[in-house]
Amino acid sequence: MKAYLDIETSFGGEITIIGVFSPPERLTQLVGDEVNSTNLWNALDGVSEILTYNGARFDLPVIKRHVRLDLNRYFQCRDLMYDCWKRNLYGGLKKVEEQLGIERASKGIDGMEAMRLWERYRLYGDGEALQVLLAYNRDDVMNLFHLEAFLAEMTLP
Repeated sequence: MKAYLDIETSFGGEITIIGVFSPPERLTQLVGDEVNSTNLWNALDGVSEILTYNGARFDLPVIKRHVRLDLNRYFQCRDLMYDCWKRNLYGGLKKVEEQLGIERASKGIDGMEAMRLWERYRLYGDGEALQVLLAYNRDDVMNLFHLEAFLAEMTLP
């Protein structure tokens, strides 16, 4: 079974959210203190392959450092960014989504805004900021699923 994974981080580099989508409909979002090796391991129960975007350089090393879990050791890990590069699709996930016409509900939010939303939640208990951040993370992991489908239909140049 495949899982699509994306993390959000704070200005200090801590993991604030880990999102895991396992089709057809299992979405797990670990938030704040829920981010630990036990909860992540449980979220990945039954998974054999993890797909990310820029995960080889960012998400997986950050998880290894902060959660102390080396996902590369236990799962087949595939970074869709490199699959995009083979098809002349460059840029961050949002830019590639735009090029392919993949929609997202959290349009206009980027990684910097995600960190600001976390700070609003952490400092002021702003539940609306947390909900927007969770929607952004959900779009990230769900759109990885759609991105993989688009890539499968594209021929290599």
